[in-house]
Amino acid sequence: MENTLFRYSPSIKRPPIEWPNGARTAFWVGLNIEYYAIDKPSTSITPITATLVPDPLNYGWRDYGTRSGVWRTMQLLDRVGMRGSVLLNSDVCHYYPEIIEEGNKRGWVWLAHGKSNSILQANMELEEERRYLGDVVETIKRETGHQPKGWLGPALSETFNTPDLLAELGVEYICDWCNDDQPYPMRVKSGRMISVPYSIEVNDIPVFLDKGMEAEGFYRMIVDQFDVLHEEGGKVMAVALHPFLTGLPFRHKHLARALEYVAGHNDVWLATSDEIAAWYYDHCYDAAIK
Repeated sequence: MENTLFRYSPSIKRPPIEWPNGARTAFWVGLNIEYYAIDKPSTSITPITATLVPDPLNYGWRDYGTRSGVWRTMQLLDRVGMRGSVLLNSDVCHYYPEIIEEGNKRGWVWLAHGKSNSILQANMELEEERRYLGDVVETIKRETGHQPKGWLGPALSETFNTPDLLAELGVEYICDWCNDDQPYPMRVKSGRMISVPYSIEVNDIPVFLDKGMEAEGFYRMIVDQFDVLHEEGGKVMAVALHPFLTGLPFRHKHLARALEYVAGHNDVWLATSDEIAAWYYDHCYDAAIK
């Protein structure tokens, strides 16, 4: 099957993006704040009990993120002058409203991230998905007071209809396709859509659960990724976090070192994903679609 969602565009054929105030790199933190059903298996620290209902071991491990980890991460972002770009399950608005309240106080932005991370939409039929996405976007808009402009699917899941349906709902960018260091246009039937760089490798889920990396290794990964992109210039760097992982004290310590390192550079734009998308639309989009 031919890919009709976006065209191939080699990076050597594109100029560096000129970011605000001469910044060499646009840097954003993608904070996944999610809801998990207590009676369905999901992301787990061990498979031994993952099929049990209830599963206190794995459910409790995930639940640490919204009870403790996110608040530690929030204080860190405050300290280094970064705002969260939250990949938000809409069910979080109902079950953990204090997170929405505190995020709004800090000017965090809210991206739609499905209803919960217990539901993946990859096999949804068109009208089922239209209803599902409409409910997700409307819930986030109503409960946060802000129209979500971005999207990340639970487990980066989509259908081939997802970009078109999101464009209908006023969503302007997608983060599921981790294939570039710059934003780029996506093809939709009506309206417009772009991809904004996210990361599936500089991401605590695969780093700690799949690769078994030590917390200090994640620090080194963030710093090395930043150094190369910053030297090249005109790129975007995203760090993907889940507060049930990097919100734990022994990992938080090394995450703090990494974010402090990035924030210590004068020529980096500590942005939100919404700001990066808006800048690209205003300064690069028209040339990119020609």
